[in-house]
Amino acid sequence: MKSLNRAAAAAVLALSICAPLRAAAPPAAGAHTWTEGVNYYLISPAHPTSLPAGKVEVTEVFSYACPACNIFVTTMHKLKASLPPNAVLDYLPASFNPGEDWPMFQLAYITAQTLGVADQTHDAMFNAVWQTGELAVIDPATKNIKSRLPTIEDAAQFYKTKAGVPVDKFLATAKSFSVDVKVRAAEALLQAYRIEQTPTMVVNGKYRLTVSSAGGYDQVIELVNWLVAKETKQP
Repeated sequence: MKSLNRAAAAAVLALSICAPLRAAAPPAAGAHTWTEGVNYYLISPAHPTSLPAGKVEVTEVFSYACPACNIFVTTMHKLKASLPPNAVLDYLPASFNPGEDWPMFQLAYITAQTLGVADQTHDAMFNAVWQTGELAVIDPATKNIKSRLPTIEDAAQFYKTKAGVPVDKFLATAKSFSVDVKVRAAEALLQAYRIEQTPTMVVNGKYRLTVSSAGGYDQVIELVNWLVAKETKQP
């Protein structure tokens, strides 16, 4: 699915627009009953990561404008704290909902990542969309999608305020060849991983799972750690 707002009314609207979740699998009894094709899905062919041997990549596919991703922030904090030292957390911004401005937020994240400020502003970006309204996609008065959606110029102002990046520098970077290459690479990964909804977790370019397939938020944490352990044991 795509995300829920911390504000209940906006959440209802946003969820109606987001891709529906598949029927939830029965919650796993403990951490030892995970089933391929039910709780998680094999990505074929697997997409090799660029990490050194022994490291396992854990990726969240998300959008700042996705209400379900906003709700998932707390789970991501718990997951990050639970991961073993050899796990490397990564984020892949999706763009497949232009009606809610996802391509702009994808470009903003990749630009911020290129400038080295994505991690420090990650939570603040969700807040700007869903709490303060600085970059909101929902009109608080009508509860509908805003007629004027945030632009990359609006995002540049946000990163100036939150990370001290000059607006001109942010915009120039957003239009640069290097960022264009990274956007194209992100799109290729979304296709390779066969992403259909957000948030989706990908482990080491081999396994894909969602809140629904795992059976719940806590189960996502258990299942991701189980898959990390599975990959760690690989020769």
